[in-house]
Amino acid sequence: MRETKLTHIAAPAGVAPGRGYTQVVIGTGRLVALSGQVALDERGEVVGVGDPAAQSRQVFDNLRRCLTAAGATFDDVVKLTYYVTDIAFLPAVRAARDAQVDVERPPASTAVQVAALFDPRLLLEVEAFAVLPESAS
Repeated sequence: MRETKLTHIAAPAGVAPGRGYTQVVIGTGRLVALSGQVALDERGEVVGVGDPAAQSRQVFDNLRRCLTAAGATFDDVVKLTYYVTDIAFLPAVRAARDAQVDVERPPASTAVQVAALFDPRLLLEVEAFAVLPESAS
């Protein structure tokens, strides 16, 4: 299998570099789209009620499991989108992310504060896009 070639452009001309994310990630291959993951365990129970760090770890564990199911890893992720009910949770989210991604070549990302998620006990949701090599045929 060929390796996916991803190009990271931390700061295009005239754009400030991001802290903990890359402004542009370019790749060719098969696109993998992961639905937003929340802090639910395999039984559908909320993990870490009221605890953004525990919820962040569960969310990234769920993302890792979804990536594995697609034959991918966090090294293949090109974009993360964070939906948080309080922007103050970002340090906990970043800590969980940094435990999974290459912090020297992080994916592109967007963080948005939202009024609520589908369950009021949930504090964040994270979706991901990854790129895998073309299938060997």
